[in-house]
Amino acid sequence: QAQLVESGGGLVQAGGSRRLSCADPGRRFSAYRMGWFRQAPPGKEREFVAAISWTGSRPDYADSVKGRFTIARDNTKNTVSLQMNSLKPEDTAVYYCAAGMVRGTRRSDYDYWGQGTQVTVSS
Repeated sequence: QAQLVESGGGLVQAGGSRRLSCADPGRRFSAYRMGWFRQAPPGKEREFVAAISWTGSRPDYADSVKGRFTIARDNTKNTVSLQMNSLKPEDTAVYYCAAGMVRGTRRSDYDYWGQGTQVTVSS
């Protein structure tokens, strides 16, 4: 069984919006900090986008998405969402959901990952 499952990716025009969702079907991560990362081709580093504590507070955002993206979680549904507004072509990437126990922005701060969902922003 997948540990984390992302959905909501697709093609969107620049300036548009998209909402990603991350499901925790095994209900394992309600006490974890949850984050979103993204990786743009080809071969770029996976970069931090946003993260939120297990209580749904203390969100952190990368400077590149601050004011445009919003992370939220619903522990009753075991889901984490990423609302993306005012999308830009440079937001094009595979977006990954991750779970970790520390408040960090490094890939190594997160222990569990989903398979990713592609978001493509056309100009």
